[in-house]
Amino acid sequence: MKSLDHIPVSKIERAGKLVQTGVKVGGNYVRHYGKKLLNPDLDRQSLDEENAKDVYDGLKSLKGSALKVAQMLSMEKNLLPRAYVERFSLSQFSVPPLSAPLVRKTFRKYLGTSPEDLFDEFESDSVNAASIGQVHRAWKDGRKLAVKIQYPGVSDSIQSDLALVKPVALRMFNLKGRDTEKYFREVEEKLMEETDYLLELRQSQEITEACAHLEGLRFPSYYPELSSERILTMDWMEGLHVGELERESMDQQSRDRLGQSLWDFYMYQIHGLKKVHADPHPGNFLIGEDGQLIAIDFGCIKSIPDSFYVPYFELATSRNFNDTDFIRFKLQELEILTSEDSPEESRFFMELFREMLELLTSPFKVEHFDFADSEFWNAIADLSQRYSKDPQIRKMNSGRGSRHFLYMNRTFFGLYNLLHDLGAKVDIEAYKKYL
Repeated sequence: MKSLDHIPVSKIERAGKLVQTGVKVGGNYVRHYGKKLLNPDLDRQSLDEENAKDVYDGLKSLKGSALKVAQMLSMEKNLLPRAYVERFSLSQFSVPPLSAPLVRKTFRKYLGTSPEDLFDEFESDSVNAASIGQVHRAWKDGRKLAVKIQYPGVSDSIQSDLALVKPVALRMFNLKGRDTEKYFREVEEKLMEETDYLLELRQSQEITEACAHLEGLRFPSYYPELSSERILTMDWMEGLHVGELERESMDQQSRDRLGQSLWDFYMYQIHGLKKVHADPHPGNFLIGEDGQLIAIDFGCIKSIPDSFYVPYFELATSRNFNDTDFIRFKLQELEILTSEDSPEESRFFMELFREMLELLTSPFKVEHFDFADSEFWNAIADLSQRYSKDPQIRKMNSGRGSRHFLYMNRTFFGLYNLLHDLGAKVDIEAYKKYL
């Protein structure tokens, strides 16, 4: 893969790149509908594939928060057409890396020396490159290390990138600008945190220490003396990415064991620490040769305030979704229902979220849950499709809920998808032994 010697940093450069991408997508539509005149039965698959390729190609050259959006969307398997999910998922593992001169420039700026002088050995070619940074192998004092280097200008471009993405998001999800500011502020705050590698260093050390007693898990050690606000050094961890696992290559008992470790890790963080690793995509978890789960990359940590935690899990663990007064009160606490709602809106969103919650919280209602259950995933897909086409939703503002939903829902959807990829069946309350 060709390396990059330059990343667009200025707002004008980045906006220009997105405009070029928009022109390509527009051309794809023109060609598609021209073909459809000749063949009325032509489906959207080829159009989706061409659009997904052009959008991804545009975003990967920008890197930073623009590419991070693609990574987040790739986890929403029931939200986007399959072509987009498959193309955007590349942002989890493989995008064009920085060239060696840009890597050396970053080291000299933030650590005052070249990587070759700092480490006993340093591989100038990155092992993988993702949305915000890329990873290199290095050795020092007999230790094999992973060195994460942030792309130039990422933190400086977050605000302008989100300003460019915002109009697209508003149209895609039928949101009104005045009701979405809290969500965009939440995204901006978390992205800014992800670009602060000294913060990630502290979070990594705190959470790995707090979770060290959990069974079936391993974590890397981190090295403050070899890190800075844009460079982070940790142990190199050998293993297979969860997303690269083929179910048939591992027996059910092993998959269940890995799934249990993953579930316990997340439930312990949420219920014990009131904070959570909110970026559960396949690139952040490895399966070691010893069969243990390895958790890496603690750049995105979501703190969970009690004002959200209490009503959220009172709903999640409720077995009585027919108690209308209880459901309404909790939905009001979570800002899903508001005092400004008309009777029609109140009834509609009450039923909508009652149905969604009853389905999505079903793992909490049983002792053991099989995340490979096709009926569960088909029901999620059917619900998503049904409401995405509902004309009544299109007429109403669907930007509802506390800002904390954004990363909590992302966490649970990501966790559910990882457990589905593993084909794991887990003991839902086993984590309580660690509290």
